[in-house]
Amino acid sequence: MSETDAQADVTVVLPDGSELDVPAGATVEDVAFEIGPGLGRDTVAGKIDGELVEKHAEVHDGARIEIVTDQSDEYLTVLRHSAAHVFAQALQRLHPEATLTIGPPTDEGFYYDVTDVDLDEDDLDAIEDEMEAIIEADYDIEREVRSREEAKEVYADNEYKLQILEEEADDEEVTFYVQDGWRDLCQGPHVESTGEIGAATLLEVSAAYWRGDEDNDTLTRVYGTAFASESDLEEHLELREEALERDHRKIGQEMNLFSIPTVTGPGLPLYHPPGKTVLRELSDFANELNREHGYEEVETPHVFRTELWKKSGHYENYKDDMFLLDVNDEEYGLKPMNCPGHATIFDQQSWSYRDLPQRYFENGKVYRKEQRGELSGLSRVWSFTIDDGHLFVRPDQIRQEIESVIEMIFEVVETLDLDVEVALATRPDKSVGSDEIWESAEEQLRDVLESGGYDYDVEPGDGAFYGPKIDFGFEDALGRVWDGPTVQLDFNMPDRFDLTYTGEDNEDHQPVMIHRALYGSYERFFMVLIEHFDGDFPLWLAPEQVRILPVSDETLGYAHRVKNELEDAGFRVEVEDRDWTVGRKIRAGHDDRLPYMVIVGDDEQEAGTVSVRDRFENQRGDVDLDAFVDHLVAERDEKRTEPRFVDAE
Repeated sequence: MSETDAQADVTVVLPDGSELDVPAGATVEDVAFEIGPGLGRDTVAGKIDGELVEKHAEVHDGARIEIVTDQSDEYLTVLRHSAAHVFAQALQRLHPEATLTIGPPTDEGFYYDVTDVDLDEDDLDAIEDEMEAIIEADYDIEREVRSREEAKEVYADNEYKLQILEEEADDEEVTFYVQDGWRDLCQGPHVESTGEIGAATLLEVSAAYWRGDEDNDTLTRVYGTAFASESDLEEHLELREEALERDHRKIGQEMNLFSIPTVTGPGLPLYHPPGKTVLRELSDFANELNREHGYEEVETPHVFRTELWKKSGHYENYKDDMFLLDVNDEEYGLKPMNCPGHATIFDQQSWSYRDLPQRYFENGKVYRKEQRGELSGLSRVWSFTIDDGHLFVRPDQIRQEIESVIEMIFEVVETLDLDVEVALATRPDKSVGSDEIWESAEEQLRDVLESGGYDYDVEPGDGAFYGPKIDFGFEDALGRVWDGPTVQLDFNMPDRFDLTYTGEDNEDHQPVMIHRALYGSYERFFMVLIEHFDGDFPLWLAPEQVRILPVSDETLGYAHRVKNELEDAGFRVEVEDRDWTVGRKIRAGHDDRLPYMVIVGDDEQEAGTVSVRDRFENQRGDVDLDAFVDHLVAERDEKRTEPRFVDAE
């Protein structure tokens, strides 16, 4: 390479879309100084093509660059990464025998996996005290570059760090971060000094597998969190406490919704009658939406020959996560996705351009062999159901069908009073399809979002290898965001399955396949709703909608007549006939998260009326039963989110 070539500029793209020429070999920090000296001085880290990197990371030609300062959303991630190092240093001050493995930041804080030391919850206070001392000392956090061979010498007795150096350190030089003489192998980024960590705390101790693989060593994982200020930490801990109270596993047990007993196997939930009632209502709602929008229901088996998974590409990409079995010397696999079955259904017929779009839906059970250490309640399981939809469309129909899918998703969002975050995920480096198809597809998705007035983020390079997508994240009552619905364009599977339709020119053409889900998976969506509503489901979803409380045995017969009236109108009703006081029955009803309780005594029996109490502890007496039934019907059919009768006329 000539000296001229070596000094040639590279062009980077800034967040506003403008371009900036910088010398070859420039770093994120150099880019920041080119933009302005103030920004250069404030730079903590950066993002290259969406990936968070240290400020010393070298940029490349065409890179999309974002500068991270202490005002950026990503700053908290950087600060928590440094807090993980503070924890590790504090631990080794108190327990020099401890062996460190990895300690990344997370959405909620950080964790560090360690071994060769026995830790439990009682040890955390002492480690926290040592962390506070390190933070108060305000040690500089300095980047240190060493050769990979030198790093191996440093970690000659640490098999875990050696594995990282062998498998992940591609360059001959690696980086350490050093504070007060203590160092850890790390790519960064980090804050400038330990004093920038305004507040940190340790939360819990658990077991974890090295690299999340249950066949590897079991390590000790310590979770913590950190913020720039004590007030931010206190606010977070209050929200965390509320989140623990709303935990779907806790509420699921209290309401008898589901269980995941050890005897059935990990990640395999059992739905009890109340839980299945909620799922059935959600399924009926989704099925109704699907039919209204022209979808036809299909059904595919739980297991296929692996020939199908090889054809679709899932065998190559999902084999390690699939449940495989041998039947008569032939390999089969439990399905990890429904789409190959739907593509095969489409392939069984000949289609004209006039027949498209074809829209299929299925509440299809799928199976993925997640690592046991990653399983958590209903949020991550081995067996789950996707409210799957697949559309086979002409290229000119993409926009119209995407608009229709988004309309369906927002009907779900608005019906359940949820908020969503929207993101457009664009072409990754590894992808299939022509530039023209990708550009057209991304532009159509972008136009749909902008013409619809949706606020959305762009996730560069985060699309599927077979096409761009729009992702929706459900935001719950505590502001947490969970993966939810998605709309994906797929040019790969139609090609792999050689799907065609006859065009207007009487030639074969390849359809575009759209993957979509309104909930995501029923399991995760159920989890979101349990925690979002704190178990206080809207009337239409509530497992038990009305409970009738007779004041005495003398009014028990009238209570059952009221029950019959409500059941005839299609409601789920029980009579509380235990020998309890009315006060105790009311307390039990509130504990059971009932939308409504109906109290009937001598006066109600004589007048043929009821006394109604809602979950907000509002009560009205002398209510005409027909009027109450009419209210319930309207509240259920309109899918209102707050059961409230007192305000009704």
